[in-house]
Amino acid sequence: MIKKFLFVVLLTCLFFYAEGLSQTKGKLVIVGGVQVTSIMKKFVELAGGSNAKIIVIPNAGSYPVESSLEQVEEFTELGAVSDYLLFTRETADADSNLKKLENVTAVFFLGGDQSDLTRDMLGTKLLAKVFEFYNNGGLVGGTSAGAAVMSEVMITGNELINKDSTRNFITIERGNVETKQGFGFLKSVIIDQHFLKRKRHNRTMSTLIEHPNLIGVAIDESSAIVVYPDDTFEVIGDNQVLVYDPTKSNNIREDSKGNLGISELKLHVLINGDKFNLKTGRVIE
Repeated sequence: MIKKFLFVVLLTCLFFYAEGLSQTKGKLVIVGGVQVTSIMKKFVELAGGSNAKIIVIPNAGSYPVESSLEQVEEFTELGAVSDYLLFTRETADADSNLKKLENVTAVFFLGGDQSDLTRDMLGTKLLAKVFEFYNNGGLVGGTSAGAAVMSEVMITGNELINKDSTRNFITIERGNVETKQGFGFLKSVIIDQHFLKRKRHNRTMSTLIEHPNLIGVAIDESSAIVVYPDDTFEVIGDNQVLVYDPTKSNNIREDSKGNLGISELKLHVLINGDKFNLKTGRVIE
């Protein structure tokens, strides 16, 4: 009897172990903003093409319904079935919202203010369901604010020291760039977006010097990265993606005014078709 019991326990453990092995992390499509048709075509293709069923989440935007309808229309024109999901923090976990995520092939976060997205979703069953979907091979994407939330350390866009809104991020100094908890689809990376067009070098540099264990991936407008389950990514789109790697840098320092310094910071400037390995910190030849 005891042997039979142990045999059943062993089979049960093997079953759940096999189930765990079958769960494969999905893909991410992270857009720097101003997404172009080629990027959205790629997103629909990865979502299943004519079988794609995409849910749009617009909570970061000032005009969420209008933005959602435009994005749904674009996905529809590209051959996908699409709908949007709009909610508040209080209504996020409604059964009707959770049900909308059933049988989808992709989730896409629109732009706006990334802090609004985290305000409405962090700690909710809804976000947990998106993660469950992603961890079982699902596709998750986002543009602009929807890109910023992908990393665990999230740049909010706010400055804590410089209050002159006519001169944004004019320094590389400690304590100026506000960061908050993002969704954390990427743990080892800090995402920045609209990068070259809005000259966001200083804020990315400041953030990375304060988080030298993380890699900065700065994505320009009309460009994106497709992140694969093995932690490699490919650049797609019209412009560049910059990768800042401080993980093997040294002599991080600060002067009496709070200005930050760093030595041996590595920089990669990537273009369409380039591939990068986030584990090794190397361009894939």
